[in-house]
Amino acid sequence: MLTEDLLSFFLNTVTCDEGKSNIKRASTEKLREVFQKYASHKTEACEYYMTDDDFVRKYLGFFPEENYNKASVTYLAGVLDSDKDGLISFAEFQAFEGLLCAPDALYKTAFQLFDTNGNGAVSFDEFVEVIKKTELYKRIPVELDGPFARLYFGKDKQRVISYSEFSQFLHDFHEECAVEAFKSKDPNGSGFISALDFQDTMINVKKHLLTPAVRDNLVAVTQGQKVSFPYFMAFNSLLNNMELIKRVYLNASSGSRVEEVTKENLLYSSQLMSQVTPLEVDILYQLTNAISQSSTIVYSDLNKIAPENYVKNITLRVTDIKAVDSPADRSILIQALESAYRFTLGSVAGALGATSVYPIDLVKTRMQNQRAALVGEIAYRNSWDCCKKVIRHEGFLGLYRGLIPQLLGVAPEKAIKLTVNDLVRDKLTDKKGKIPLWAEIVAGGCAGGSQVVFTNPLEIVKIRLQVAGETPGGSKIRAWHVVKELGLFGLYKGARACFLRDIPFSAIYFPAYAHTKAKMADDNGYNHPLTLLAAGAISGIPAASLVTPADVIKTRLQVVARSGQTTYNGVFDAARKIMKEEGFRAFWKGTVARVCRSSPQFGVTLVTYELLQRLFYVDFGGSRPSGSEQYSAATLEDIHKKINPDHIGGYRAAVPMIKGIETKFGLSLPKFGHDILIAKKL
Repeated sequence: MLTEDLLSFFLNTVTCDEGKSNIKRASTEKLREVFQKYASHKTEACEYYMTDDDFVRKYLGFFPEENYNKASVTYLAGVLDSDKDGLISFAEFQAFEGLLCAPDALYKTAFQLFDTNGNGAVSFDEFVEVIKKTELYKRIPVELDGPFARLYFGKDKQRVISYSEFSQFLHDFHEECAVEAFKSKDPNGSGFISALDFQDTMINVKKHLLTPAVRDNLVAVTQGQKVSFPYFMAFNSLLNNMELIKRVYLNASSGSRVEEVTKENLLYSSQLMSQVTPLEVDILYQLTNAISQSSTIVYSDLNKIAPENYVKNITLRVTDIKAVDSPADRSILIQALESAYRFTLGSVAGALGATSVYPIDLVKTRMQNQRAALVGEIAYRNSWDCCKKVIRHEGFLGLYRGLIPQLLGVAPEKAIKLTVNDLVRDKLTDKKGKIPLWAEIVAGGCAGGSQVVFTNPLEIVKIRLQVAGETPGGSKIRAWHVVKELGLFGLYKGARACFLRDIPFSAIYFPAYAHTKAKMADDNGYNHPLTLLAAGAISGIPAASLVTPADVIKTRLQVVARSGQTTYNGVFDAARKIMKEEGFRAFWKGTVARVCRSSPQFGVTLVTYELLQRLFYVDFGGSRPSGSEQYSAATLEDIHKKINPDHIGGYRAAVPMIKGIETKFGLSLPKFGHDILIAKKL
């Protein structure tokens, strides 16, 4: 729901510190500058004040119509007009900005709306005065002077309630409205209402809890049967407790968000949390069946039902493009554009990842090319010794020999790998978003195999440039000279070893990354960029180390053997000669350097790739990277429209906070000046 997304957006992205929900306050100087801009009332003492219209209509942007409801404007302005004189001073303006930065700002704002005389408590008369103006009361004329009110305000209605008591009262009052609405549909006291009456009651009283999927299936979930009072209460309790239901699901699925959970398994898990009743579990599966036509549930089913989607983190977007209205509109052209989009982002991510670890890659290559059998001569004792000698004899830039052709090659290499992996995963993923392990391995293997066509020529050029500095006094070698010397077919020398290395690497890496990333996600399934980096780096350790023998063979085949060095005629010949001349340990030369290079490189590449997809958002109607919560295009467009550059500090949350009173508590004030239009919302 839009206003809840807006509220969540500001509460969780404009933060002072990581993990805190407090919104960063604006400086006094900037607040005063904004206040002076909108304050129109000037006293004889040359002091400026905001009027109700200045604050509500001009600054917040509510009630732009000429025929606006003045009483509603007064009530909203009264939230910060503590002395209720119709004028807002800078001190009051600044105090409300501080209130909006509080973790419980939504409840405090609602409290001040009802505290019409500004004495720090809410009386029965104040409550009645405000509630009678709301749309909720117009739809369901609850008996305000009944037993429920007496429990809070006392028998004679003289008791006032504090802020902490009011927060509970507001919650309980809305539940009381639901009970009264049920009673009004059941005049005979049978304990049942019709399916259509159930739909009408939910839309009128609990509309703020209904997602589009739930609202469209209110009658379907009952199968046209009468609805009992226990069913009605359990239905509302389920919607109120969907965040708890998500935890029950994760407990039943051992943390997986794509595991299909049966009703029996969820019921067993729910018994660990006494708040969830068997009837609520029954209703949950009835709703899922009505919405998704499935007898089991996955995490995505819960998101369709959950009324509030408070997102913990989100990356702001530079672009927000909706290529299709729905997944059903995905044409071949759209799918091709999606692949091109992924290819482009993968190129950038791959180039950044390769540059960050290129010196390690150069050391790894030289260590692997070192021949122990060469006249008893060993150039480098270990990787660190190699690094020091390169800098000593070739300068710091010697660590970046061959970087340019590497960057030219890394664009198609990483791009085709990431694109093919995503493409094959999409094809092998079912409608519930579940993909079996074998399919993940196949997708990774296809990605690894596809990249060899593009990367083998650039790999051989890179390697020859990297080892060129080992020859003392040798002439400087250019990439173009290597290409001319090798020719077209020569550029694919060692391709079999490349296949032997890259297919297993990707078949190990991508499934490991997907599962590690899921394990590192927070309770809401969101992956912080640091968890993406860690998942990418951790997954690279087994993938890089286990394929080192193939990488050693590939390196030996692709370098030019110097005088006295062994030459090789293919993969099997190289493997046999290395084993015979240097022993089994030779196959693991450069393992540490390879892991130190591949692990951070893929960590940087994957985190960049996913963050670019969050930043440059394009909705092609297909799958998105898991762990990145998204808003619809309409929501983001509305967010950008609502942001006033003068809404600084806590006031960045003012509009969604006031709208949140409606979406959280089901309360809204009339918009227009005539009662005939009073049903319209803010």
